[in-house]
Amino acid sequence: MLRRALLTAALAALLGLPAGCGSRPGRVIVLGLDGLDPRVINLLAAEGRLPSYTRLQAEGAFGPLEADLPLVSPVLWTTIATGRRPADHGITSFKAEDSAQPVTSAMRRVRALWGIASEAGRRVAVVGWWATWPPEAVHGAVVSDRTCYHLLFEKGQQGQLAIGDAVYPPALAERVAPIVRRPSDIGPAEAGRFISVPAEELARPFDFADDLSHFRWSLASATSYAAIGEDLWRTEQPDLLMVYIEATDSTSHLFGHLFRAEGLRGELAEQQARYGRAIEEMYVWSDELLGRLMAAAGDDTTLSVVSDHGFKLGTLHGDPSVTRDMRRVSTRAHEAQGIVGMWGRGVRPVTTVTGASQLDIAPTVLALLGLPGSDDMPGRVLDEALDGVKPPPRVATYERSDGAAGNSRGGASGVVDEQVLAHLEALGYLDEDEEALLQRQADVDELLAPAASRRRQTPIAG
Repeated sequence: MLRRALLTAALAALLGLPAGCGSRPGRVIVLGLDGLDPRVINLLAAEGRLPSYTRLQAEGAFGPLEADLPLVSPVLWTTIATGRRPADHGITSFKAEDSAQPVTSAMRRVRALWGIASEAGRRVAVVGWWATWPPEAVHGAVVSDRTCYHLLFEKGQQGQLAIGDAVYPPALAERVAPIVRRPSDIGPAEAGRFISVPAEELARPFDFADDLSHFRWSLASATSYAAIGEDLWRTEQPDLLMVYIEATDSTSHLFGHLFRAEGLRGELAEQQARYGRAIEEMYVWSDELLGRLMAAAGDDTTLSVVSDHGFKLGTLHGDPSVTRDMRRVSTRAHEAQGIVGMWGRGVRPVTTVTGASQLDIAPTVLALLGLPGSDDMPGRVLDEALDGVKPPPRVATYERSDGAAGNSRGGASGVVDEQVLAHLEALGYLDEDEEALLQRQADVDELLAPAASRRRQTPIAG
């Protein structure tokens, strides 16, 4: 026992772990909430409706998180998970280049946090994160972003739709399948918290083009991934848990034009009566999830909540003829500022984070795990938000000479692909001029490269 303790202490010293945080590297929870807007957080917190976000700001670090173009979820969340720009990580759109296939993990050209942590011997659990299908073989568990789509089909209808294809290890499907909920599982009582519709309308056949169906799918997926993440944290005890929730974004796309909008008449007033409180109730739901994770985190845990972008809410189009279907707004409703919050082990209390970029999340998470960032990660560790955490010296790269980003397993997708695309099309995403978006991103990358290099060499005031 003495020898093990000495070896552990020596390893901690070698990794540059802070003395005040214990001899073991800390554990980290990353809660990703798509499209969460900092202005709405501040508004609802001021009204006393978000006690967990209020606690996080009072006891931890909080501030805006800047995003680069294009404001496209799979691109942004892959940037957050890798610390690399789209030109490097290879995820540049919702779809594969020259293909109708939605993005997959095989298209990512660099390692993500879960792969880096796995190879360093840390146990990981990844739930619902964009572009994680097919799931990679990791030291731990991956519940990929395709998991909830499988439950849109009746059991046994399609043999190739086994949930075992969507998770790693495949045996995890036995535990995950009973937790995953269908849209039809969202009954009148649960739906009634968010929306006001007659109970008989919930019997309509599922269709992503139907606002009510789409909302029920979003809520079912959110509650599924949240429950799976909480279960894996409790049972698998990973060093790194990453959970992604899309419903905050989907609900904003569906009903964002109704958020606290005044003076609506006619059909818009009818929409607002049915769906006008859905967005703020979804923010409150996310606050409850944050509170549960804070309660589950131990003294050795840092919890980080991240949003990839903000959202224009309560805004009507200048042309009244297009307000009938305002949800088809795509990235034109996205704002380039999300949030980053940190709480728990190694976080400096009552700290306002300023100047944070999505490229900074990966190096900061690695530092909290006691692992080094790499020279090809242009972001920085958010030192101003940390207390007693000393990042190890950077390594040159985590990429392999063969160019492989991870060990992805194959899997059938076919019919699931169609549902993924139907979901994206219903939110207007597939109407984007992708060539224009990619060109704008290339221009931004070219402009930011020298500035990012200078920023990495500039000392950060604590």
